[in-house]
Amino acid sequence: MATAPSEATVHIVYTEKPEGAVPETHHTSLLASVLGSEEAAKEALIYVYKNAATGFSAKLTPEQVSELSKQPGVLQIVPSRTLQLHGPGALH
Repeated sequence: MATAPSEATVHIVYTEKPEGAVPETHHTSLLASVLGSEEAAKEALIYVYKNAATGFSAKLTPEQVSELSKQPGVLQIVPSRTLQLHGPGALH
């Protein structure tokens, strides 16, 4: 029995700073190596980080996260989380 494909969720991928490469180009190439094409990489890519940290956020399945984490220059991959404040009383 075949297993259902895993659903892609947003992850933040922290990378080493690319030497002599434009971050967007480097990150698209890195994603394409796992997703199979530059077009798929561009569809998955959500945001490129290049100031305080170097990396990107992308929609990835657990299998893609595993494969991408093995790529040279990938430092860490973490699930993206949205934190929500519960109103003014929550900070007391």
